[in-house]
Amino acid sequence: MKLSYYGHSCFAVETSGATLLFDPFIRPNSLAASVEVSSIKADYILLSHGHFDHVADAVELARLTGATVISNFEIYTWLGQQGIDKVHPMNHGGSFRFPFGRVKFVNAIHSSVLPDGTYGGNPGGFVIESGDGSFYYAGDTALTLDMQLIAEEFDLLFAVLPIGDNFTMGANDAGRAAKLLNCKNVVGVHYDTFPPIKIDHAEAKATVAKQGAMLHLPAIGQTIDL
Repeated sequence: MKLSYYGHSCFAVETSGATLLFDPFIRPNSLAASVEVSSIKADYILLSHGHFDHVADAVELARLTGATVISNFEIYTWLGQQGIDKVHPMNHGGSFRFPFGRVKFVNAIHSSVLPDGTYGGNPGGFVIESGDGSFYYAGDTALTLDMQLIAEEFDLLFAVLPIGDNFTMGANDAGRAAKLLNCKNVVGVHYDTFPPIKIDHAEAKATVAKQGAMLHLPAIGQTIDL
């Protein structure tokens, strides 16, 4: 699978003939100034929760791409109020089979409110199971033993985990999460964008390596194979 990183927690994965875009926050992110939003392609847009730094470009990109948006019921309702009608609602523990594969909506420990103050429902993460393999996007979360349940059900090729600390897990807990998930490849997100989440890249990689996993930190705009 190919993963393209667009900064903060925004990335796209190409799998089974579809492009899945996660948590688009590009225009307001000065670190992603080189990314041209109008050039981004997506067949599906997946939103983990309602915070501005995860949904800022979601409405625009849904309109530009014609993608189906996948999120929780509260964000589904909010998107409908923004005129977005290609939306699929989910809730925790549920799964649904799309043309590219199965999506399961799983727990995350965080908070959620939409940019206009609307209640964003409970935050979550996604496990994607396709013909190319399975991967997990944790969204914004603390370390949780629920991750063991994911390992029982899925053989993950990689996990996309927040590593910036302060608002989410840091690198040490991301390494511990990789152990719980039985996953050797971690893609780090949710770091460097704001002063409280700036990290030392070499130190973060070494910290995750001590837990037996490899931390990938692609440059903004870079595409990697996983």
